[in-house]
Amino acid sequence: MRVQDIAKLSTRMFKTNPARTWLTILGMGVGTGAVVTLVGLGFGLQNIILEQIVLGDTLLSLNVTPPPARSVVLEPQTVQQLREIEHVNDVAPLASFAALITFDGLTGNTFLQGANPNYFKYTGTAAVAGRLFTEETAAEDVNSVILTQAMLKLFEVEDPETAIGKQVAFRVFVPVEGSTETQEMELKKRYTVVGISSEESRPGATILLDELMSQLVVEEYERVQIRVNDVDNLDQVSSSTIQLGFNVTALSKTVEQATKIFQGIQAVLAVFGGIALVVSAIGMFNTMTVTLLERTGEIGIMRTLGASSNDIKILFVSEAVIVGFLGGLVGIGIGIGVGFSLNTLLNILATSNGGKAVALFAYPIPFIAFIASFSAVVGFLTGIFPARRAAALNPLDAIRYK
Repeated sequence: MRVQDIAKLSTRMFKTNPARTWLTILGMGVGTGAVVTLVGLGFGLQNIILEQIVLGDTLLSLNVTPPPARSVVLEPQTVQQLREIEHVNDVAPLASFAALITFDGLTGNTFLQGANPNYFKYTGTAAVAGRLFTEETAAEDVNSVILTQAMLKLFEVEDPETAIGKQVAFRVFVPVEGSTETQEMELKKRYTVVGISSEESRPGATILLDELMSQLVVEEYERVQIRVNDVDNLDQVSSSTIQLGFNVTALSKTVEQATKIFQGIQAVLAVFGGIALVVSAIGMFNTMTVTLLERTGEIGIMRTLGASSNDIKILFVSEAVIVGFLGGLVGIGIGIGVGFSLNTLLNILATSNGGKAVALFAYPIPFIAFIASFSAVVGFLTGIFPARRAAALNPLDAIRYK
């Protein structure tokens, strides 16, 4: 039997039994749509958690902090030691002091931090308004400051853009040498807000490290970001740093662990969606079996006219694959439609209550392609048994079947 004949016969059910055919496709689509919706939710949650991570420098960075016992500290000499470790490209320290900040006539507690522009690049910090420090703008940023989102919340500033361009003043609590006490010191000038960082956990303000050191004596740093030259050298540099007595965390390890967790979540969600898909596949199998009984006489006629058993088998399998594939496409449309509707509704509720809109569902192209292919495979599997039965029919018995 020619390919065009098989194609014509395997799509004939759209004319002879259109209602049943489309209902079968819709049933398959509902099951597939459940998988697409639930797994899409898993991808969306993963993206929400990891969306702040900037690939590249961030994943090649190590976060170094002193141990709780303070047996070693991050002094300028120590930072130089870290620079000399093999495979280290750069080191970005962060100094921090408790302080009072005066903003728009209000005063609150904060942490005044000093950092070089590359520190933000290595930590993956993003700007929600304005800009962060860069090496190109370092000369003009000596009078600039970056506030965190948590800092704005302290002053009940809802729109970060309104804070750009305003000036702030600081009174810093400096440790007294040889004592555990601190003394208050007012910085000599005011700083202009040029950016708002995405950090929401700690109210802080950051100026350039050189500017901070020009007014205060920085004896040790709170933390240091080490930029490694290659991802394969992260473990080696991390081990060398730990041998110096410091605590080391790598964002790449955190991302790797988070990815594994979300893969597990996606697998669990896929199982729940797969239950609906199995039910749909059973319905499709039942439809193909009924179709076999209805077309028994037709099969007998085709066999007597010269069609082989393999031709009959290919015909039934082709029908099942077409129905399964179309069911997959319908399911993809249903899944994306349901996800979009739920996401829109939840974002409306979130924004009306002071939250922010997020993309709760995500559908990567490889995942969509897999679902379409998998649906065709499911159709193929459900069509094998009816196809074998049809191919095994005796032509004479099939003609006499009523």
